[in-house]
Amino acid sequence: MTETPDRIGVPPFPLNRPTGCPFDPAAEYAPLRDLEGPVEMSTPAGVNAWVFTRFDDVRRVLADPRLSSRLAPSAHAVPGADLDRQIGTAAILQDDGEHHLRLRRLLASEFTIKRMEALRPRIAQLIEDRLDSMLRSDRPVDLVEVFALPIPSLVICELLGVPYEERDQFQHRSAILGTVDRRPEELERAGVELGQYAAGLVLARQAKREDDLLSRLITRAEEQGDALAVPELVSIVLTLLIAGHETTANMIALSTLALLGEPELLRTLRHQPEISAQAVEEMLRYLSVLQFGLFRQIEDDIPLIHSTPAAIPADIKAGEYLIAALPAANRDDRVFPDPDRIDLTRQGPAHLAFGFGRHQCLGQQLARVMLQEVFNRLFRRIPTLRLAVPVEQIRFKDNAMTYGVATLPVTWERESHR
Repeated sequence: MTETPDRIGVPPFPLNRPTGCPFDPAAEYAPLRDLEGPVEMSTPAGVNAWVFTRFDDVRRVLADPRLSSRLAPSAHAVPGADLDRQIGTAAILQDDGEHHLRLRRLLASEFTIKRMEALRPRIAQLIEDRLDSMLRSDRPVDLVEVFALPIPSLVICELLGVPYEERDQFQHRSAILGTVDRRPEELERAGVELGQYAAGLVLARQAKREDDLLSRLITRAEEQGDALAVPELVSIVLTLLIAGHETTANMIALSTLALLGEPELLRTLRHQPEISAQAVEEMLRYLSVLQFGLFRQIEDDIPLIHSTPAAIPADIKAGEYLIAALPAANRDDRVFPDPDRIDLTRQGPAHLAFGFGRHQCLGQQLARVMLQEVFNRLFRRIPTLRLAVPVEQIRFKDNAMTYGVATLPVTWERESHR
């Protein structure tokens, strides 16, 4: 494992949310944003990294071509991670250069705004079907199990032509891979099993094309004279299976919990469905579920300065590490007035919840459509939706790379829905 030299007084990278404030990022970030430069911190992975917390700085470094994404995005949060072996199962997220651009261009054509809008009616129908089923259930129900997790899983299964009955093949294993406190052998086993499942899908589509995203990618690459190899296709499938449902499922459940604590905001959202798109952007900013930020390695020296007039005459050296703290950047009061308050009609610059630069989330438009339809339908169909347990009993995913709740028991007045 490559390590940076120990330095006296290097503080630890914050992993825990504030006690009693489960929606806020780590309290240590706020004073860091007042400093004239990034701060070097020690990470659970056993290396020191420069932590950027200001919005403008995070955008700047994520756009810098001298940063390598070869490491898993949250590898720094994994205790004792072997960073020399950090080529993970979803390798497209950890690829750089022309090879990454080639795969990204192919995938980008499947995730245009036009294509995602064409999927909206089907996504809306899936949501309505799940709500119908939920409303027929005995109360209380776990919103994660019956709604938040099924919605993105159903959508991803349909995109890839995977039977929904096979969802357990990727849901459980991707949840293991998304935690930071599992034993190495558990992570390796989950990665191997998920890779085998993805390889089976790829080989099946190569043998017989269907009307799905994977088949179209295979055909398009062949028509361009640049056929995709099986490992490349496997990495694409794994990226979609893991990133495609985990983040959205957690956003659905966590947003619901946050809004249930803001009845006036919920009332506004129910009566003004036209603000759903702005509301989704605000909740993405406010919650920033990629809670440990993005881990990068420096390939060439970069200036160690803020985007403010006060500059520090030094460099971050090639081989050192950097963390773009997305939750901190999205609460930067220089950019977002009163950032710790939910404002469903907030105007201003785009948040960084989907990252920035060449590795910005490809599926962000799909996530937006799903979340907008959830916001439009869940709270309208069930206006009396409420927690079935005290909020103090909700268990949060503090150990997961994507923040959320493990379960969300909810109930409602039976006669109030339509």
